[in-house]
This record gives sequence, C-alpha cells and structure tokens, in this order.
Amino acid sequence: MASPDSDPKPLFSLDSYHVSEELGFILPDPLMPLLSCQFLQKHRELRLAHLALSVLTMGYAWQEGENNTVQMLPHNLAVPYWEVSQHLGLPPILTHADAVLANWKKKDPQGSFDMENLELLFRLPGGDSVKGFFMVTLLVELAAVPALRNIPVVINSVRCGDTEAAAAALDAVCQALQDMTDALKLMQVYVEPSVFYGIMRIYLSGWKDNPCMPKGLVYEGVRAEPMEFSGGSAAQSSLLHCFDELLGVKHKAKSGSFLNRMRDYMPPAHRQLIQDLSSQPPLKTFVQQQACERLHRAYQRCVTKLLALRSYHINVVSRFISIPAARARQLRHQRGELEAEMVSRAPAALEERGTGGSGIMTFLKTVRDQTKDALLPEMSNEIKPHS
Repeated sequence: MASPDSDPKPLFSLDSYHVSEELGFILPDPLMPLLSCQFLQKHRELRLAHLALSVLTMGYAWQEGENNTVQMLPHNLAVPYWEVSQHLGLPPILTHADAVLANWKKKDPQGSFDMENLELLFRLPGGDSVKGFFMVTLLVELAAVPALRNIPVVINSVRCGDTEAAAAALDAVCQALQDMTDALKLMQVYVEPSVFYGIMRIYLSGWKDNPCMPKGLVYEGVRAEPMEFSGGSAAQSSLLHCFDELLGVKHKAKSGSFLNRMRDYMPPAHRQLIQDLSSQPPLKTFVQQQACERLHRAYQRCVTKLLALRSYHINVVSRFISIPAARARQLRHQRGELEAEMVSRAPAALEERGTGGSGIMTFLKTVRDQTKDALLPEMSNEIKPHS
C-alpha cells in the first residue's frame, strides 16, 4: 500500500496518446481548417507558398490525365492559393517563376551552382528528367546574369552618348547569350524526351486554350465561374523579353499578343522592368546614328546571338515535342517497348501545342524570324532563317 504522504499517480487515460474513446486510433475529423496566409509576410515566404500550392494544384488537376479531368479545385486548396497569388500578383497556376526561379536549393550551401550541387524543392512526376528539365532551365537563367548586370550600363551609356561603354556592355550581353545557348544544350544530356513528352508535360499544362479543359477550372470558394490560366512556358521567362526590349526586337500579331499575355505570369517587379526598358531611348537608333564600328559590331553580334539562341530552342522543341508527338500518333493504338508506351500516354490534345497554349512551332519560328528584323540593314540580308 502506498504511503498516504506520497503524491497520487494521475489516472491512466487514452487522451494523452491521441486515442479517441469513440474512434480509437482513427483520427477524428481529419480535414484541416482552411489554411491562412496571414502569417506569410515576406516575399520569399509567399513565393515558397505559391510554389507548394502550385505543385499540389497541378497534381490534383491532372491526376487522371487528359480524360476525366477535374472541374473544380477544392475550397481548402483554392482559397489559400488565390490569396497567396493575389499578394504576389501572380496567377493561381504553376508558372516559370515557381517551377524554375523559386524551386531550387544547393546540397552544399557553400558549393558551386551546378547540376551536381543543385536539387529541386518540389518535384513533379518524371524522375531524374524532372530535375534535369528545371535545373537546366535554371542554369540558362544563371548564364544570363552578366547580361542583366550590363543592361543598365547600356542604357546609361546611350543616355550620355558614350559609345565605347555601350559597346563594351553589349559585348558582355553577347557573351551571356552564347553562354545561355551552351547551358540550354545540357537539356539533351539530362532530360529524356520520351519522359518529358509522355509523363512530365501534362503537369505543366494549364486550363486556357486546352481542349482537355475547354471551360477552365472552378476555384471553389473564390468564384463560381471557371477561370482560365495558361500553363508554364519559356515565354514566361523575363530574360528574352528584356533582350527584345533592349535590342528593339518587335513582335507583331498573334506572336506579340501571346508574348504580352505571358508577362501576366511574371512577378510584377520583373514585368515592370520589361515595361521600363521599353520606354528607354531606342538602342538601335543610337547605334545607327554613331560612326563607331565597334558599337555596330557589338550590337549586330548581340542580335545574331539572340537569333541563334532562338534557333537552338526550336531544335530543342523539335527533339522533345515534335518528334515524340509524331511517334505517339503512330503508336497510340499499338503496344511497344517502355519508351513507346510512355510516349503514347501523352495527351493527344497537346501534340501540336505548347504547355502555355500556343501553336508551338509556328509561334517559335515566327518569333525567331521577327528577331532577324532587328539586325542593322547591312547584315540582315546575310542571315537566312533556319527552316
């Protein structure tokens, strides 16, 4: 018998073990309360939240492939996603700003910024090719940094009439454009075309100009009517928009309209940079007014390198979309090896379209050919667009 002076032991109870008297080990009411973004104050916190909610949304929307697609995003996902998007000025869908610009970490924080030391924060289906696709695109963005640093130098040099400084800055832009092309070439090393086309691509697709979801998607608790948003696209990268504005590349008609719409999928500050570049004194006019051969050559090389980058991008799209699409059409009703089956699982509705909703090859070739128009007259006739 215990001493009357000793402290009595508390009664044994299941409560402290998260065991319910009614349901046992079953978790009562597992549905979480509505997530709130009120404690997300900093830009980086909001960007991480947007990335996480974007990946969840794409997985939910495309979980059954192109058939029997969902019509409504559930309230508990749609409402916080909409709130975070409104705070950031981004649409509630996975964008280039999410999947590429905000979706990386270094394995060794002190290590180098390269493929071996980089990892994704969030993955979509597709194994190593998913990492390869997003990390190579990230390295293309990184290769452009010296060019971005020199854009203000070019603008300020034009304002004060300093031809030598402008030419030196344009040389740096030219080298960065070459480095971007070299980085893009890693795509064929790290990404398997059949995996990209057959597995990954649908998860980058949106619900605008997409026959799989012709009416868009209802965001429950946000709006009763469906809303349409384009999927991820290289056209959502601010880089080429900046170079176009700097070099005076003009995109007209459907291609120009699509590119302008893709700016709505960029972070507002990046969008504002592009807009502000468009209002600067035109570089091409300045170059033509100067009797400076070095400046002429530097400008021409920049346009030529931008043209080459766009031509190589067309080759990448052909390898990863056009060729697999043709193969998928042949094999759609056949059984074949693993690669063939993987390719044939791709959405038929996207065979001729980019994930952003454009008619992809026609669009890319038009944009490439319009880049050629920015060349100075003496050189424009020497460069023929590739087929």
